Amino acid sequence: MDASLPVNKRTVAAYDAPDSAVEIPQYRRLAILAVWAAAALPMGALAWLVAPALADRFSGPANVPMAKALLSVLAVGLVWQFVLVLVLVRREQGTLRWPVVRDALWLRAPRSPKSGRVGGRIWLIVIPLILVFGAAHELIPTFGASDDRDFGALLESDTGKEFLSGAWGWYAVILVGFIFNTALGEELLFRGFLLPRMNGAFGRGDWVANGLLHSVYHLHVPWAMPAALVDMFTQAYPTKRYRSAWIGIAVHSAQSVVLAILVFTLVV
Repeated sequence: MDASLPVNKRTVAAYDAPDSAVEIPQYRRLAILAVWAAAALPMGALAWLVAPALADRFSGPANVPMAKALLSVLAVGLVWQFVLVLVLVRREQGTLRWPVVRDALWLRAPRSPKSGRVGGRIWLIVIPLILVFGAAHELIPTFGASDDRDFGALLESDTGKEFLSGAWGWYAVILVGFIFNTALGEELLFRGFLLPRMNGAFGRGDWVANGLLHSVYHLHVPWAMPAALVDMFTQAYPTKRYRSAWIGIAVHSAQSVVLAILVFTLVV
């Protein structure tokens, strides 16, 4: 994979923050797809090939062995995405110093495209986005999720409650998965790394292309793809509009916080 081949070496001034000294190159479509594959294909392989092979090594009734295998391998896949982001930024920028990483991944306060105002009341946009995100993921139906792969069904079942009771080690694994899913891994890769580099290949529709790639990335949970399409409106577009990956991270992480609290009540 040669993901370092951009369309050009210049930073698109209208697309990046005016006060940023970091140049963000625009990637060709092939390079964008290569980065997508480096995240999506391992997750698919871990979920559908590695997890079933490991499930027999775990103990527990009914669907618990598969749940343990999936929690373990998918956490590894999400950590890999964080490593992938670091490798790509280091290759692109030549350093991992925080000021460079911050601008290269849009890890800065949101900026109003109209007034230029940074932070402050602009953060309030996160509230309605979280509400829309939560409603969409509750209302959009999912199809094809088997009981041994449905985390929500596991939490609601007596078997799942018994498995999680006092399981502090597994709670730690779940928290790692949450953190690298919504903050350091998946969201950082798609909104922090890919989105700022897609304008040269997709123009004004870069956020739509980003949302589509994020949806079909869910090879490990294909039943989640329809709901993930909504994320282009709650995460991809706001991230582009305000030039801040923190918005997408905050919206996506709200779900993880709720689930972490729910699982905590089961563990204790």
